[in-house]
Amino acid sequence: MGFREEHEQWLFDHFKRRKGERLDALKRGHGYGNRLFVEEVWWPLAGHFDGLHPEYEVRDWRGRSYFVDLLWEVGSSRIAFEVMDYGSHGTDRSKYRMDLNRGLFLQSQDCTVLYISLDELKENPSFILTALQNVLYPYLSSGLSANRTAERTYSKIERDIMRSAIRHHRILRPAAAAKELDLHPMTVIKYCRRLVEKCKFRPVARGASQRIVYYEYIGMIHSPDLV
Repeated sequence: MGFREEHEQWLFDHFKRRKGERLDALKRGHGYGNRLFVEEVWWPLAGHFDGLHPEYEVRDWRGRSYFVDLLWEVGSSRIAFEVMDYGSHGTDRSKYRMDLNRGLFLQSQDCTVLYISLDELKENPSFILTALQNVLYPYLSSGLSANRTAERTYSKIERDIMRSAIRHHRILRPAAAAKELDLHPMTVIKYCRRLVEKCKFRPVARGASQRIVYYEYIGMIHSPDLV
């Protein structure tokens, strides 16, 4: 599955687990800005939704609950992402002040808070992606997130194939990759199947025959496995 299918499944899983105000907050809050962030930044950066929670309920210093846009739990760490729209934050001084106070309080509770400008996200997502790569790399490379704790080793051909997929927006077509890497197509397919077993690739099939037409890289774009 690609981003759209994974995103829908991720939201569906959260909808199933929530009720009451937490469910209402998810229906109201996971809108354009948050979706844009997970598509343009989070997915290219992480390639998964493990430990990421939309509209996550937290308590402020008064004990009142509110919902951060996205919160990532990785190991014992918590990292909150707040997508800031000038129209809803910057023109209302009291709301702007409250948002900053809540962020400051969260950080005093050992929760890292990262503010993302919606305007920058729309106009220059590559800047945000590059900046967050540096901030989140220690967490992404630690292997602490769910289903990615098992240590694996990769051959040179496997690393070359993964890097080729990354160069082509996570998509690897065996025939094209064989020409690029000077390998036989069947050799590429053999190693793609191994990478599927190692949870680095996903086969994508089409048509009534469900023939595999390409493979999708689902690992981190800065994974230490690539080195």
